[in-house]
Amino acid sequence: MKQALPVSPEVVQQVAEYFSLLSEPMRLRLLHLLRDEEKCVQELVEATQTSQANVSKHLKVMWQAGILSRRSEGTSAYYRVEDEMIFELCNRVCDRLATRLEQQARNFRVLNKN
Repeated sequence: MKQALPVSPEVVQQVAEYFSLLSEPMRLRLLHLLRDEEKCVQELVEATQTSQANVSKHLKVMWQAGILSRRSEGTSAYYRVEDEMIFELCNRVCDRLATRLEQQARNFRVLNKN
């Protein structure tokens, strides 16, 4: 068996922080809304039906992590996804969850037949 190379605590911390960005449902909702085009904060507030402060807080976290980019136009701030790889990661997780749910459903049907 191939032995894994040691990983520094700093790298482990950075990976954990990156994954923690996706552990917040509101951030996942915002990413979904930004998937196809940039949007201003007000559009995101209306789409999520939450406060401007809440949306801005989550956008700032993702912007600071480099997942989003930001531009200003007048008094409005527009965000777009900068790191498209984030969708590949989300798709892989969703595919894995779907597979697990399908297996659980098959197991449940087998139990109900008995």
